[in-house]
Amino acid sequence: MAEADPIQLKEEGNKYFQASDYEKAAQSYTQAIKLSKDKALQAVLYRNRAACFLKKEEYAKAASDASRAIDINSSDIKALYRRSQALEKLGKLDQAFKDAQKCATIEPRNKNFQETLRRLGADIQEKLRIQFSTDLRVQKMFEILLDENSEKEKREKAANNLIVLGREEAGAERIFQNNGVSLLLQLIETKNAELILAAVRTLSGMCTGHKARATAILHYLGIDSICMWMSVDNEEISLAVCNLLQTITDCLLGQGKEEQHGKEEAVVLDTKKDLRMITTRLLDMLVSKKVSGQGRDRALNLLNKNIPRKDLKDHDNSRTIFVIDNGLKKILKVVGQIPEMPDCLPLTENTQLTASILLNKLYDDLRCDPERDNYRVICEEYIKSKIDPQNMDKTLHAIQMVSGVLQGPFDLGNKLLGMKGVMEMMVALCGSEREIDQLVAVEALIHASTKLSRATFIISNGVTLLKEIYKKTKNEKIKIRALVGLCKLGSAGGTDYGLRQFAEGSTEKLARQCRKWLCNTSIDARTRKWAVEGLAYLTLDADVKDDFVEDEQALQAMFELAKMSDKTILYSVASALVNCTNSYDTKELVPELVQLAKFSKQHVPEEHPKDKKDFVVKRVKRLLKAGVVSALACMVKADSAILTDQSKELIARVFLALCEDPKDRGTVIAQGGGKALIPLAVEGTDVGKIKASHALAKIAAISNPDIAFPGERVYEVVRPLVSLLNTERDGLQNYEALLGLTNFSGRSDKLRMKIVKEKALPDIENYMFENHDQLRQAATECMCNLVVNKEVQERFVADGNDRLKLVVLLCGEDDEKVQRAAAGALAMLTAAQKKLCSKMTEVTTQWLEILQRLCLHDNMEVQHRGLVITFNLISADKELAKKVVETELLEILTFIGKQEDDPKKQHIINAARDCLTKCMDYGLIKPLSRA
Repeated sequence: MAEADPIQLKEEGNKYFQASDYEKAAQSYTQAIKLSKDKALQAVLYRNRAACFLKKEEYAKAASDASRAIDINSSDIKALYRRSQALEKLGKLDQAFKDAQKCATIEPRNKNFQETLRRLGADIQEKLRIQFSTDLRVQKMFEILLDENSEKEKREKAANNLIVLGREEAGAERIFQNNGVSLLLQLIETKNAELILAAVRTLSGMCTGHKARATAILHYLGIDSICMWMSVDNEEISLAVCNLLQTITDCLLGQGKEEQHGKEEAVVLDTKKDLRMITTRLLDMLVSKKVSGQGRDRALNLLNKNIPRKDLKDHDNSRTIFVIDNGLKKILKVVGQIPEMPDCLPLTENTQLTASILLNKLYDDLRCDPERDNYRVICEEYIKSKIDPQNMDKTLHAIQMVSGVLQGPFDLGNKLLGMKGVMEMMVALCGSEREIDQLVAVEALIHASTKLSRATFIISNGVTLLKEIYKKTKNEKIKIRALVGLCKLGSAGGTDYGLRQFAEGSTEKLARQCRKWLCNTSIDARTRKWAVEGLAYLTLDADVKDDFVEDEQALQAMFELAKMSDKTILYSVASALVNCTNSYDTKELVPELVQLAKFSKQHVPEEHPKDKKDFVVKRVKRLLKAGVVSALACMVKADSAILTDQSKELIARVFLALCEDPKDRGTVIAQGGGKALIPLAVEGTDVGKIKASHALAKIAAISNPDIAFPGERVYEVVRPLVSLLNTERDGLQNYEALLGLTNFSGRSDKLRMKIVKEKALPDIENYMFENHDQLRQAATECMCNLVVNKEVQERFVADGNDRLKLVVLLCGEDDEKVQRAAAGALAMLTAAQKKLCSKMTEVTTQWLEILQRLCLHDNMEVQHRGLVITFNLISADKELAKKVVETELLEILTFIGKQEDDPKKQHIINAARDCLTKCMDYGLIKPLSRA
């Protein structure tokens, strides 16, 4: 194959440029550049490609290409001018001015160059004026802030103004250039909380999106100082510093990448060293006694967010490997802390769970078995080093670590349970006289019993001990944990049958005790959360769930605890609500198999009377009255590390149960349910997304979208609804999704366009063929609303499809609702597109018979739509009008048009008269007198 000619490619590029196809023009010039060895031709090609980039608004690339052309020919006036244009757009006015000046020197009479010089000169003067003004403002702000005698109001105003200025690129640069970082550091050193917050927030704004500035600020402040500020026991300051460090990290990871242009390429900074330094200091914070509980949480959150890969397709997990090699033992030390012991590090309610989540994320980020084996070996060796039969306190920490891992990477936790002596030690600690031993051991047993294989070992060894502990201990912290352990083991079979066996028939009594603990605010939240977990198991019993929803105080206490950022609480609350609303999946019992089981004397679980529909509905109403929707909406806002996909699915199940009765959907909307359901329909398990989408469909089907999903939120609901238009979904889901889309498509053309963009049209058309009457009716009504959109109309006009034929045939259906919707769609299509009027008479030979039936229909709404279609045909074309007049339709129109005026059906009479008047205008019929 002959090699392409660069001159020919240049000409090809010129043609594309003249046709305004700048993408293809740039491609042609790029190919020519690769092939050309002629320097003069290369200069032309670079400046031509620069012109393409200018048109595409890629100014950095335009400046770079123009510079390359200038390197070859320094007096290339076109290249100089194009670089001047690009630099002006990039805000480099002084450099743009120099290039324009050179152009004016080469061609002094060129008015365009002279005008450009004048404009740039004025812009530079204005920029200098603003800079000078900004410099004065910055100076004045710092003077006020650093003056201890300044009025409080002035200080607050100056602080707020500084924060705003730091968020603007020009302002951030002026602060930076005028010794601002040093002055901000002085504000931090004042130890005044308000000034510290103002300084830290200003620094965050200055770092945002600017890698070089962020790196300079990091080095000036020092990572040790930043971590020290984040360690303080002040939530607001700790959070602000955490946000600053996150902003710096974002820049170092590439989110603050700056554009480069021409010869002025920025120095490429090696950020790996800085990122590693930040990671090392965060890991050091985890085990420092000087760090507050909040500071430790911030360090864990930063590690959680920035260390594991966000996309597993990215093969580089070096940051995770670095943390495992240098910090895994430090994370294990955090999960192994025992708050009740005097040597415990400062912790919050969430610290250890957040550490467990980090362990899980790191483990999931490993790519192969050798990496996972290394992780396991480090854990095993560290835990073994803590097990000492002569030192029970040390051993307790080891058991607590295993418990923490079980809340993170569970499979790894299971392997650690298999280590020699670990399970036996846990069971033995249950029998210890020391309360702290019992507390740690019971918690570990609970976490270990999640897997039935391990639960079997515990059932045979630990259940008796748990019962003994529950009955004898006076320490409520231990008692409640022992109860949860028994509940968890008892429900291991998946029903409340085993639970009743363990509870010896007293599940209601145990539940009352759990509710009592839950409502006791004098007990710490960490202990009360176990009461919620206990109820999550106990509410499997129908009597328990019925009593629970009647206890207003217990419900409110549970909802209040649900606001805590705790993974276990969220899951437990969601589980209890699923049980109370019976929104779990149930297997249908085949009567024949039930009889066979009874005959063979096997246990057959029977539906409890309080699990019947009437009782479930009553419980749902009670929960709605108690404000369950607000609690669920609050739970949905939790961080993704806390709100697991399993919890999301449970919440979605509850929402679906709450939306079952159309009368309750207004309450769900009023308490924020519509907004809360959107993220649940987009992220989570497949089952959870389907349940949430179905709940959204129920709301969308009967609610005013402007109230249920105000503003732009309504557009986010379309995709979940479209996802239900699937043969794998059940008929009710299909039907309610179609109703929701029908409601939406009747609101605005923007919504109709969104439905089309989500590729819902083919699915809606498929349902118009359905044998199921309600599905066919809903789909046709939806299409009736969608045909108002021009893009939908164009699809009907396009050749090679049977869309119009389908709608015409549906007008002839016996189902009146389908007929009405199809006639409405056809009336709008023929009114909007004249081509469809003639096409209608060609797609099927039955068109005339169907149209006559519509015009004589008993339902006045259908009849009116038939007459509108007839009018559209007559108005579209004289030949079509002639075709109509030559049929029995003329007699029908005449009969209707001659009728006496009647307010009830005047619109029908007028429509017929309009048809006749049009025919008279064409001269096809003579004026008729009314009978």
